[in-house]
Amino acid sequence: MTPSSPPLAGVRVIELAGVGPSRHCGLLLAQLGADVVLVQRPGEAPRRADSVMACGRRVIAVDLKAADGRNTILQLAQAADILIDPYRPGVTERLGIGPEPCLERNPRLIYGRMTGWGQDGPLASTAGHDICYIAITGVLHAMGRAGGPPQVPMNLLGDFAGGAMYLLIGLLAGLRHRDHVGQGMVIDAAIVDGTMSLASFIFGLRGEGQWSDERGVNILDTGAPYYDVYQTADAKWVAVGAIEPQFFAALLHGLAITEAPPQDDRTRWPELRALLAAAFSRHTRDHWASVFAGTDACVAPVLTFAEAARHPHITARSTLRDDDGVLVPAAAPRFSTAIPSPPLPSLHTSASAILAEWTRHRGPYR
Repeated sequence: MTPSSPPLAGVRVIELAGVGPSRHCGLLLAQLGADVVLVQRPGEAPRRADSVMACGRRVIAVDLKAADGRNTILQLAQAADILIDPYRPGVTERLGIGPEPCLERNPRLIYGRMTGWGQDGPLASTAGHDICYIAITGVLHAMGRAGGPPQVPMNLLGDFAGGAMYLLIGLLAGLRHRDHVGQGMVIDAAIVDGTMSLASFIFGLRGEGQWSDERGVNILDTGAPYYDVYQTADAKWVAVGAIEPQFFAALLHGLAITEAPPQDDRTRWPELRALLAAAFSRHTRDHWASVFAGTDACVAPVLTFAEAARHPHITARSTLRDDDGVLVPAAAPRFSTAIPSPPLPSLHTSASAILAEWTRHRGPYR
């Protein structure tokens, strides 16, 4: 590798095709420079959304239920650094490509398992989706307004933050561990575990008596009027996060409010909320975005995805890029050494060609 190489250049990854979290983890590995091979079922035609999630990979078709397919995966595993297993516990074992045969072929392999419930526990073998996983952690219950039902977030919280990101952390830590001891390992990444970990700050507040399990009465769950969204004159919305006293003062100044209840007097929060709501309702969202631009009031317009693509900050940082007419988020985080954006997947790669390449050229991490 050269100083200009991506951080994971030379790392070889087998990604068994799954959905959501495992696919996103493979995308992140590819964006970091790893050589990721996505293994799909024969004849499977990915949707456009799946193609975007598969950026940077070479895609091969393998029948995992056939003996030849099993042998192909085991041969690839022998030359790989990472294997991503997105299936329920026991599936890869029944297919003959579980951790035991793969690590027997390659003791240095990092075998990453991505599930919702984890590899053990009473729910491990049952089906689920993001909403189910975050439900049992307490996180879903905490989302919503006082007196209302839990508010369902997009699956960014469970699948992608609690799942994909924690699998990525585990895989990178596994590579680091292997550098020291020369031995691979199995990573059990469960969305329930990752989501619970994401709530560490809230558990800390609960432990100090600063967070109630009652929904919508806390500082960060719309309970506080200075941490909420407000409708504007054009029926759009602004987001307010003026927690610190100096930010709250900037908020009042921008709204031309000269007298307001004390920020942290909870008995007067309804009065303060009504005052802020009335002020924001007098002008449009974009008016308030202009008023608060460049200030420390922590006020931002609530944008659609289409509007976000045109926001000056997003465009200045090229946070979205146009890939053949499709907007694709740029790689994150950013490095001082430029890393090229991965292309859309190559759908016509053969397993035999990859096996020959990986066998012929031993990677720098082998």
